[in-house]
Amino acid sequence: MEITDKTLTVERAYDDLLRRSLSSISGDLAKLIYLASTRDYNTGKYHHDGLAARFKMDLAGQALELAHRQIFYRIASRSLEELVGELDLYVHSSRQNRDEVIQVWQKLEPYRVALPVNVDAVVAQLFVSNVRLALVILRERLGRPELRALAS
Repeated sequence: MEITDKTLTVERAYDDLLRRSLSSISGDLAKLIYLASTRDYNTGKYHHDGLAARFKMDLAGQALELAHRQIFYRIASRSLEELVGELDLYVHSSRQNRDEVIQVWQKLEPYRVALPVNVDAVVAQLFVSNVRLALVILRERLGRPELRALAS
């Protein structure tokens, strides 16, 4: 009975996370980056003050990890064209200079930090490769006025 109760509580924490925090974030890529930012880079544990206040800290962490993993796999399964759209939405919503964001992402590859722990290595490599390609495509579209409409 304890396992069932814990599972239901994680599900409630997950639903709360989706409803309260993630629903206000536009695009799955932005959600992925947000969820990755809730993870401690040294321990791999997730923390969210609001969720931890409503649920136990470990249950909140499990809900965050579950959401992170699910959104990652959803993005990783998208077509390259859909990923370009996600990337464009993310860059646009950052309110930073688009060219600078794309250039930094190409140079530093900060999206690698967004990978959940223990994901399938092949899927992770595919994700990284597709983001690299999406960055090149988006940069090309934004640099050429006749392609700009495709990126919007």
